[in-house]
Order: sequence, then structure tokens, then C-alpha cells
Amino acid sequence: MPNPETASAPPVDPAIITAYHAHIYYDPAASRDRAARLRERVAAAFPEATLGRWHDALVGPHPQSMYQIAFPRTLLGAFLPWLMLNRDGLTILLHAETGDDYVDHTDHAVWLGAMLPLRLDVFRRR
Repeated sequence: MPNPETASAPPVDPAIITAYHAHIYYDPAASRDRAARLRERVAAAFPEATLGRWHDALVGPHPQSMYQIAFPRTLLGAFLPWLMLNRDGLTILLHAETGDDYVDHTDHAVWLGAMLPLRLDVFRRR
């Protein structure tokens, strides 16, 4: 369903995307081993991606333990299908980096697996 607030707005130029983030969610007791295996495979297959720290405790808007993978725009075409096929049942939030954290984690985001309820109150809406 079209958003009435943006229906008459001009298209947004994808050039505003500076990079992408993939947040890999896991349960420390039940699925951290799968998350670690995925992390090792990403590091081997995509050395230009930057692997972030493990966050067993909740951080930012994330409602579950996770780590982040930051990657350049040029990697999206190869990395997204790879994640789709190799996520091993883990939930992943992938979003653009445009400088607007709220919109990047909502309107500019895609989910692989279950969509989790983000704690969006940590962001300021522009």
C-alpha cells in the first residue's frame, strides 16, 4: 500500500546510500554456534566486509543478540543472494546507510527470516 506522505515525492536517488549493514541475530544459548559459522564463512567469502563485535547484551534498536556486518555498496549484488542461501535459519536485518538511522532501519530495510520488532525509540525521527 503506498505511503500517502511520500506518494507525490520525487524518487530518491540510490546514490545517497553510502554502505550497507547486515545485522545477524542469534540466541547466545541456542544459535551462537550457527552465527559463528556464518561469520567465518562471510569472512572467507567476502574479505571486503567488516565484521563487527558480538553483542550478547541488547544494543541500540536490536531486540536480540547480534553482530553487524558492514559492507560497501559494490558488494550488495553478490552478498545479498549469498546471505539468502547461507543464513542457516538465522534472522538477518539488512539495511542501507543513508544517514537517517530511523528510516534506514524501517523503510530502507529488508529482512531474511522472521521480522523482529525493533526498539525504534532509540532513534530520532527527522
